[in-house]
Amino acid sequence: MKAKRAFRDRNPTEVAVLDALVEHPDGMTVFELRTHADIGIDALEDALAALKEDDLIETETESGRLHIMPDDRVVPDEPEDETDESFFERLRDRFGR
Repeated sequence: MKAKRAFRDRNPTEVAVLDALVEHPDGMTVFELRTHADIGIDALEDALAALKEDDLIETETESGRLHIMPDDRVVPDEPEDETDESFFERLRDRFGR
């Protein structure tokens, strides 16, 4: 499952983070997130800062470990049909931003 379509026009690193978090709504540590999103620590730090600033992620400390979770607005109510892309999304995918 991926983040809602409304949040997919962000920086690709931020989208990768959101997608990883949506797959694990109970939360992930920074290490787990870095592994699942397959991004470097500097890029991850920047993405997390931007997402936190926009209130798209939540954090909580459990047993001394920081867990990062997606905000409820980001998680789709039901899986979106990924083959049902709009015309503009197909153009953006083909030609870039």
